[in-house]
Amino acid sequence: MSDSKKYRIAVVANATWNIYNFRLNILDVLLANDFEVFVVAPVDKYIFYKEDFPEIVHIPIKKLSRDGTNPVKEIILINEFVQIYKKIKPDIILHYTIKPNIYGGIAAGILSIPSIAVVTGLGYAFIHKGIIQSITRLLYRFSSRYHKKIIFENTDDLELFVKGRLIKANKGISIKGCGVDVEYFSPVEQNGKNKDKIIFTFIGRLLYDKGVVEFVEAAKIIKKEYKNAEFWLIGEIDKNNPAMVKEEDLINWVKNKTVIYHGFKQNVKRYISKSDCIVLPSYREAIARTISEGLAMAKPVITTDTAGCRETIEEGKNGYLVPVKEINSLALAMKKMIELPKEERIKMGKYGREKAIREFDDNLIADDILNIILDILKTESN
Repeated sequence: MSDSKKYRIAVVANATWNIYNFRLNILDVLLANDFEVFVVAPVDKYIFYKEDFPEIVHIPIKKLSRDGTNPVKEIILINEFVQIYKKIKPDIILHYTIKPNIYGGIAAGILSIPSIAVVTGLGYAFIHKGIIQSITRLLYRFSSRYHKKIIFENTDDLELFVKGRLIKANKGISIKGCGVDVEYFSPVEQNGKNKDKIIFTFIGRLLYDKGVVEFVEAAKIIKKEYKNAEFWLIGEIDKNNPAMVKEEDLINWVKNKTVIYHGFKQNVKRYISKSDCIVLPSYREAIARTISEGLAMAKPVITTDTAGCRETIEEGKNGYLVPVKEINSLALAMKKMIELPKEERIKMGKYGREKAIREFDDNLIADDILNIILDILKTESN
């Protein structure tokens, strides 16, 4: 950073899990540019990230419930944000996820601290119509006045907020997701042990909104015709999400040998490397990390023609797009992938790898956010 002043920044999220899994590239670039960094998030088992970032001060949020809707508790949460921000006196705050974006943004506004909100996908509240969606939209519209910029991780979400008049057009900007480490997630040469099989892999939280049922039902169709097709399921049931898969459904899928369930894996690289195609039939994403990781490892992808997924795929070049909730279309795309000559699948994978390096490299994403932060700080100091 050329400015001699050492800026203080608070990076805020609804879980330390979110920081560890998606924001380490941001922490790296902030520290490299001589920021004094405070992370504000509820403490969970991922607090071990601090071992690699001893210079960062972690401040726990105690009153944040991811899915709570009690208005009294939300007011208490706003007050907690106010007290934390008063204590650390940041020059700017970078908020991630819904509640920090809304309530942390209001707290920043109360204290006249420049704030940025990063909309990391719209999730359950926007996918399912109802009172929760209406309230969330109203709260985003109200809190947006307190942010200098609102960053979206895909262009569809930005367009939805602008058209819905939830934000002013000049406040919104889109980036390409949270990024992927293209050096770590690089192609791995396989020994040909499973060359007679073709493996389709779903990686993600086991939520109905992620298209898990569509993946399983399409697998049933394919397995009737292609005995060499395997379907891997990797992820955990998110018990805090209303769209969580029922345990009995998962047990039945495994018992009926529709899928091979590998459970939750902290490191998915070895499973991607053994896969022939990554499949994510999601209803809506920011930009799915699963897809970015698959592309970076030169794997073709089948996903849905929806927000946060369509931006990752160039039809026929690095994968296929199918309509949301269309099981037969998903099965047809899988069939097309199976019948594609291996050389063509390899060609698809190489193009996907090039696209990941060009668009989804986490260093590029971190630099984009850093430049937004620096522009706001420069404006505020003038």
